Amino acid sequence: MADQKMKERRRVSLMIMVLIFQVLSASLHGCLAAIGQGQPPRKPTSIHPRAGVRSSVFLPVSGNVYPLGYYSVTIGIGNPPKPFQLDIDTGSDLTWVQCDAPCTGCTLPRDQLYNPSKNNFVDCKDPICLAVNSPNPPQCKNPNEKCCFQVQYADHGSVLGFIVLDTFPLRLVNGTLSKPHLAFGCGHRLQNRGLHPPTPTAGVLGLGKSKASISSQLSSMGVTKNVFGHCLGDNRGFLFFGADFVPKSGMTWTRMLQSSSDKHYSSGPAELLFGGKPTGIKGVNVIFDTGSTYTYLNLKVYETVLNLIRKDLSGKQLHDVKDKALPICWKGTKPFKSMRDARNYFSTFALSFTGSSNVQLQLPPENYLIVTEQGNVCLGILNGAEAGLGTTNVIGDISLQGKLVIYDNENQMIGWANADCNRKFGSF
Repeated sequence: MADQKMKERRRVSLMIMVLIFQVLSASLHGCLAAIGQGQPPRKPTSIHPRAGVRSSVFLPVSGNVYPLGYYSVTIGIGNPPKPFQLDIDTGSDLTWVQCDAPCTGCTLPRDQLYNPSKNNFVDCKDPICLAVNSPNPPQCKNPNEKCCFQVQYADHGSVLGFIVLDTFPLRLVNGTLSKPHLAFGCGHRLQNRGLHPPTPTAGVLGLGKSKASISSQLSSMGVTKNVFGHCLGDNRGFLFFGADFVPKSGMTWTRMLQSSSDKHYSSGPAELLFGGKPTGIKGVNVIFDTGSTYTYLNLKVYETVLNLIRKDLSGKQLHDVKDKALPICWKGTKPFKSMRDARNYFSTFALSFTGSSNVQLQLPPENYLIVTEQGNVCLGILNGAEAGLGTTNVIGDISLQGKLVIYDNENQMIGWANADCNRKFGSF
């Protein structure tokens, strides 16, 4: 992990976004074969709301954009709880962990994998299986078949496994210990997910909009409201579920886009500004995705951004340089030590959301640039077309740093405010 080249390579495999989630039946060869095709009937579980006082959950976050390329939380699963480090991903619906079922392609030692018991598996006809597969019910040849899932990523990686149910002990801010039984993926077949070197994370914490996400499940059980937020700092930050941490003022809010085909945290349309001036780029819809290290723009917007930056750098003492960290980099008259040294050479971008009055997402240089270990400054905005994202625009971790970002699924709003995410909550 201390090797420079290894750290830089780790970043590449995490620039992915969950595009497809589907629960499949026995047609997925190997899913049922790993443990068997059936199990004794069990009482169906329920994910309907329960009465109770809703509270909130606060979790510390670790990680960074460079050189690690991901942010994670540690969550205990089971009774007694076993800790698992999970990538936080607003672009994924389903939480999954590497699972000893047994596992093919897992990156962790066997003793660090999740080990399910027979009672953990969810039947194909269970309401949870139906919920995580909504709106298309799974095709169950046998009602006692195990509920299977497959997640496919933009980089052609995939995870295959079973839906399981287990205890997630969570300390609520009101002082009580909640032990909800949550559904998640027991991933036992991973393809193209092995990072080089492997990340220490055990899987993904899915924070998407569907009923399968952790936030939705906690809300349906009456533990928290269907609201969560994150604050990503230089090497740490925090994540919370529930409405207790939502500031009463100081937030900028925009409405989530609503469409049957869009299951991500999207907003727009927005106009692109540079140095406070219009760029001619309008009608930009964006996805907020903590599962992507960097920001990805469609070809037209990306080329405009790159041309604006290069024109703005004309006459300044920065020159193009090759750096294995990212495709577009510059060097100064001497190596940069931090973004503080480099930021004065660059201007601020902004997304002005045209459907709202004076709603802007400001992207100062530190939200689209990194300083590498070679002392160069590199562009953390990438060509989405080259990543297979087509016309999709993704706002990744680099552009979400230093901001408290809140996803209010109760009111279908996304909000943000500048914050010092390296400090404890409440100090910004």
